[in-house]
This record gives sequence, structure tokens and C-alpha cells, in this order.
Amino acid sequence: MDRKHRRDHDDDWRVNPTDTACLETVIERRRVLQSLAAGAALAVGGARRAMAGSKNPSTLTFRQVERRIKKTHQVAAGYRADVLIRWGDAVMADAPIFDPGNLTPAAQARQFGTNNDFIAFMPFGGASDHGLLSVNHEYCSSELMWPKRRLKRPTARQQRDQIDVEMAAHGHSVVEVRKTGDRWSVVPGGKFARRLTATTPIHISGPAAGEARMKTTADPSGTRVLGTINNCAGGVTPWGTVLIAEENVHGYFGGDPKNTIEHRNHRRMGLRGRPRQDWHLHHRRFNVEAEPHEPNRFGWVVELDPFDPTSTPVKRTALGRFKHEGATVALAPDGRAVVYMGDDQAGEYIYKFVSRDPVDRDNPRANRNLLDHGTLHAAKFHRDGTVTWLPLVWNQGPLTPADGFAGPADVMIEARRAADQLGATPMDRPEDVEPSPVSGRVYAMLTKNRRRNSGDGGANPRGPNPHGHIIEIIPPGAEGDGPNAAVDHAATRARWEILLLAGDPGDFEYDTKYHPATPAHGAWLSSPDNAAFDNKGRLWIASDQGSKQRKNKIPDGLYGCDLSGPGRALPRMLFAVPIGAEMCGPAFTPDAKTLFVAVQHPGDGSRFDNPSTRWPDFRDGMPPRPAVVVITKKDGGEIGG
Repeated sequence: MDRKHRRDHDDDWRVNPTDTACLETVIERRRVLQSLAAGAALAVGGARRAMAGSKNPSTLTFRQVERRIKKTHQVAAGYRADVLIRWGDAVMADAPIFDPGNLTPAAQARQFGTNNDFIAFMPFGGASDHGLLSVNHEYCSSELMWPKRRLKRPTARQQRDQIDVEMAAHGHSVVEVRKTGDRWSVVPGGKFARRLTATTPIHISGPAAGEARMKTTADPSGTRVLGTINNCAGGVTPWGTVLIAEENVHGYFGGDPKNTIEHRNHRRMGLRGRPRQDWHLHHRRFNVEAEPHEPNRFGWVVELDPFDPTSTPVKRTALGRFKHEGATVALAPDGRAVVYMGDDQAGEYIYKFVSRDPVDRDNPRANRNLLDHGTLHAAKFHRDGTVTWLPLVWNQGPLTPADGFAGPADVMIEARRAADQLGATPMDRPEDVEPSPVSGRVYAMLTKNRRRNSGDGGANPRGPNPHGHIIEIIPPGAEGDGPNAAVDHAATRARWEILLLAGDPGDFEYDTKYHPATPAHGAWLSSPDNAAFDNKGRLWIASDQGSKQRKNKIPDGLYGCDLSGPGRALPRMLFAVPIGAEMCGPAFTPDAKTLFVAVQHPGDGSRFDNPSTRWPDFRDGMPPRPAVVVITKKDGGEIGG
């Protein structure tokens, strides 16, 4: 099991066969860039001089962090950043003390998992000082979990134990947290504490449940799967459950997909027979030649009730199967639930699901199966600034048996191919897609796409696009400053604008778009990933540069950004993660005085034996540990000022 270090960059590779680039667009873009380069240099320099002495137009008043890559985290002056829970800390009351030299599957299944991502704060009765944290665990950094000698030449027993530890480190954690005075802590042995892993029994519901393509040797019913894996971002429903999203599930399956009846489907999901995890060596269900349908049981949105630790999580197949980055919920004026989702791979799509029935606000339990019935849509962005939401409905348009869709289950299992057939717009790695609870406008984080040859003349204006951008989708009713309840998220038409084009404004190789005061009063960013809103409607952007962190010479971190007024599109950096880490999971308490963030894979690019940082413990022999950090203001005020 000699796994050399490799960060998950499969999402930068395009598996979508749809081709939207054209030579004329490439030539035109080059001509424009060449003609503007000299003028742009003068313009940026002039803007810096003009803004340097002017007042900061942003409502965010904190002094920004230094923006140097360091071994530890950084937070703005006047703020605290305290580690709340780390990989290996106790979740269940009987969890043993973390021992990095003696990791066992049984211990890890009771402890906080690794590489925490999405965070939901679920308050008790609307409180801002007591509630549950529901936290995703995306994947394992094996090279930072095990000494090199254990990775290079393990015995069969050691290899099986390592795999089982890593399976237990995946999934999700629920912990009870409380604020006492000015400090937050995990409530030991809280009655809501729970761990989901790669072996937790999970129910399958919706149009694909029980279908032939979901059945395996171990589950001839096609309705029960073991585990949830590669959980990235997620969302919270109005009825009090959490949605967690399975993303890069392709990397867990060995065997040659070409030797299976699902070859075309597996290829479209990126299965290539070269897994990043070796689970198939000891768990037959992860060998596609032995169980060709098992991959079809992953890549879904999972619904979890964090307030009922005995409940069975459910994979909601009506929301489609792809590499889900997140699943965030808004309500249409008629009460129907609308779930926005991104498919995090280069050249993939933005989706939304519209429920058939309205949410029953008076009886949360009545919404238990609400997400099993409705219509999935994929977005088509037009160059005239409009968006059409294309319904993925079986036997309509090209989604017929003649095109290989034998029924509704096929459309959901192969949602990517269905969106291809409908002509949805390939995007630059759609990650979080978040509707503002204040304005109703929807913000899609498009992390990057270095492999795009040219801009598409519309919603993806750059090619290559190494720094990403943020697109603003404006549903009917969100054009002005009216009440959010009037916004029609279920509408099949909307408008779009570019909020910002990320990257260094001083680098004239790539055109950027920010507020002109950004050089003087803000901070440029690269690779927007997760997002959240505070109660003033400001957008908070988490970045993930991956291996380009050193090239860009800035750490990843969290940026606040006004979306209206004189400070619109002016990012300001509140928090920076340690070397190698990615910023994830921002989540506010209702009073906006506490912000929970996830620091994922600190020390990425190094090894257990000689890590680039030992954050957050900084003790010899202790590896870097992904952790949830609590950010508060020292004077007790709201985050951001």
C-alpha cells in the first residue's frame, strides 16, 4: 500500500465530453487582453493611489490578517480563534484518548473524524450559546496519518487495519457545544453525540431506490447501503435536518470499470480503475468488477436528523447523483423547498431541486419524505445575462429510452449525462451554491478551471481560469431590496451577473473584477470554495487554492464581502489557515457573534514523519490535526463589526 502523496485534484480534470470552446473566442480574448494590458497596468496603479488615502467603503471594519503563509493560523486583531475539536478528540462518551501511534478502527469510530469540512450549527430553541455542531469528514490524508514505514510495506493485517481506520475517519460527527462566559467547549458525553462512518447503515429513498442498478449482492433490495463517504459541503433544511453531500466518490473503487455493464456511467463519473484509496483490496464491495452497481449507491445527498441519534440517515436520490459539493435550501413563495447544488468538477453543472409539495412549518415530521418528490433542474447560462433552469424529467425531450434512459431512476443515477443531453452550461468547478437569506440572490462559488481553453463569452468569462470567480443568480423577486419571501426560487428563468473574478489585480495575465478599492482596503483572493452569510446579508468566502498556495504566495482563509452598498465586491480577510490547509465550513450562530470554521488538511504536501506544521498541538510526535476553530470578537460584538 505504498501511496505516494497526492492531493485530490481529480476535480480539476474534465470528464464532461461536451465541448463549448471555439477558436474565434480564443482569438478574440487574446486580442482584447493584449490591447488592454498596458492600460490596465496604469488603471490599477491609479486606483491604488486614489484609494490609499480614502475611507474604507466596506461595512467590515476589522484590520486584516498579515496574509503570509505560516505554520499556525492567523486572525484579525481584536478577535479570538480557539480550537474547539480536533481529529481524534472524543465524540462518544467512551472514546479513548487520541494516540497517533496506535490508531485503531474501534477508537476512530468513537472519535472525531479527519479532514472536517461542512459545519452546521443547530441551536437549541434558537439559542446562540448552546446547540449541536454537525460536521462532515471528507477524506483521509494517509501520508499524515501513518509513518512512512507503515505505508510502504504493511503486512496484510496492518493494511486491513489502516483501511478500516480510514473508513472510520470518514463520514460525519455530531457533538453538543455550549458557550460559558466567552469560551466554547464540547459537552462531554452529550446525549446527541453521534458518528457516521463508511460502514454506517443508511437508507436509500426516492426514484432510484429499489431499482436494479442500485442492487448488490449484499443488498438485493437496493434500499440499504453501508456508509457515506467524501462528504464535502452541505446545508440545513427549514424542518431541522442536515443535508450532507457526497463528492469525489469515484476515488474509492478499484477494478477495471471497462469490464462492467456500467462502463459508460462509471466513466462519466470519473471512475478509471486507479483508486486513491485501497479499500477494494479488503472490502469486495469497492471492487467494481465484483460489484458493478456499488458506485451507483454513492454520490448522493444524505439527510440526517442530528437531534435524533437513533434515526437512520437517508440518501435522497431525487436530488440526483453527481459530485455534490453542497446542498443549500431556500423556500419559494408557495412554500416549496428549493435545494441548490454544485457539481464540483471542471466542466460540470449547477443544479437545483424543487419539491413537489410545500414545507409544513407546523409539523416538521411531516416533511420527512419531502425531498423524495419533485423536479431536478440543471442551469443553462445565456450570454444575454439570463438563466434557464432545465428540468431533468424522464421521457421528456432527449431523456427517453431511445437515449438510454429506461426510467426515472436512470435520469437520477446518470444526472450528469442527462444534463449533457439537455444542453446545460459546463461551469468552472461549481462548489457551494448559497441563497442569501436576506436578498434571495444566489451565489455560486466557481473555484477554478485551468483546463478551459477559452472563456465562453458568458458566465465563464476566462480561459484558463486558475483563480475562479463568483456568479450571482438573481431569481424573480430578488431584483430590488424587497422581502426575501417574495423571491421565486422555483422559477425556471432568472438573471445572472459576475460578482467578482478572483486573482491578483496586479497580475495582468488574467483579467480580474473587484471593487476598485480592493488594493487599498481589501484583499484579493483565489479559488472561492465554501460560503456563508451573516445576519446582515454579507457573504463570507472560504478559499481553497490547493497546490497553488505557494505559487500565489498567500494562505487560504476566510474573506468577508459586502453584496450591496458602496463596499460591494470588496473582500476583506478575517482568518488565515496554517500552511497546507484549506478553509472550509463557515457557520454562524443566530446572533452572528460566533463563527465556526473548519481547518482541513493542515500540513498537506508533507508527511507524518516530517510534517510542515504540527498545528494545532505543536508537540513532538503529534501530526497536524484537522480541527474546528471558533472565532469570536474579544469585545463580545458581532463578527465583522
